[in-house]
Amino acid sequence: MGKMDFLSPKAIANRIKLKGLQKLRWYCQMCQKQCRDENGFKCHCISESHQRQLLLASENPQQFMDHFSEEFRNDFLELLRRRFGTKRVHNNIVYNEYISHREHIHMNTTQWETLTDFTKWLGQEGFCKVDETPKGWYIQYIDRDPETICRQQEEEKKKKQDLDDEEKSARFIEEQVKRGLEGKDQETPVYTELNRENEEEKVVFNLNKGASTSAAAQPQPSLFGPSGLKTVGAALMVKRKETSISGQPKEKKRKTALDEIIELEEEKKKSARSDYWLQPEIVVKIITKKLGEKYHKKKAIVKEVIDKYTAVVRVIDSGDKLKLDQTHLETVIPAPGKKVLVLNGGYRGNEATLEGINEKTFSATILIETGPLQGRRVESVAYEDISKRA
Repeated sequence: MGKMDFLSPKAIANRIKLKGLQKLRWYCQMCQKQCRDENGFKCHCISESHQRQLLLASENPQQFMDHFSEEFRNDFLELLRRRFGTKRVHNNIVYNEYISHREHIHMNTTQWETLTDFTKWLGQEGFCKVDETPKGWYIQYIDRDPETICRQQEEEKKKKQDLDDEEKSARFIEEQVKRGLEGKDQETPVYTELNRENEEEKVVFNLNKGASTSAAAQPQPSLFGPSGLKTVGAALMVKRKETSISGQPKEKKRKTALDEIIELEEEKKKSARSDYWLQPEIVVKIITKKLGEKYHKKKAIVKEVIDKYTAVVRVIDSGDKLKLDQTHLETVIPAPGKKVLVLNGGYRGNEATLEGINEKTFSATILIETGPLQGRRVESVAYEDISKRA
């Protein structure tokens, strides 16, 4: 019988089977070879290549076991960190996702016999928080990345700084109130006892403040008499003189304490910046090389922002969805006239139109389109503070 053709249905079926996952008991970790059935695995075990690998392993078996254990631990923790972050998850879920990759290290070649032993070891070494429940073992990754720790310290400093600013503003308001009260003469009320000299006499209260009994008793002169007309004419002359004098430029009105507080709050808002800038529905560029050349320098659209610093993006060319940190992304500056979104500063979250780009200073000029400051032109906006609108 002739040799099987490369394009025959049987050859194609065999190649398809080789691509898929096979049973773990028919996999040889030393040779990194996957067999399709028990007979194939038996033939591989008696082959010369397998015997040579066993001889090499018998010379220093501990070295091979330590190597496989280290690779299994690193890959498992990397998957746990990237896929689930610091969330509490069942250990079997993570393990099933780990072994779904064809080229993975099998646990039977490591120092751990079962997944439970490996989970307990992670808790003892301090890699994860481990707890046992009636449903099984749960693990939670402990992030000790220096960048994460530095980011948490910066957040704490920022919160402390905000509290200090609030205390300063409260003190400033108190000083303004004291300064306003110093200019006024505060009259201390004098309380007297109400006594009736005659019990039969009615008590009368005069509620008209400043009105005297003597003035009320005298009759007021009529405005239509001769003396009344003279009085009105004199008053008109005085009023004209006052208006002629008032034609001179007046002094500027002094700012009140409330106006000064409002100006301080606006300046604080404009100068306020944060260390996170991700926003949904913006176009970004992937700059990390850890994902390979397939995604390097590719543009993507932010679909979801997780914990302010992580984003779920969809690559425009291939449509693949990735979960990346903001340090692995950068903003995209469109052509003048296109829509952008402000990502940082006092105008954060407002849509704008890009009017011009200054390549020397790495800045741009934008026109705010939304918000209470609509129509305002802002110059010298840094590239990292704006990005193209999806």
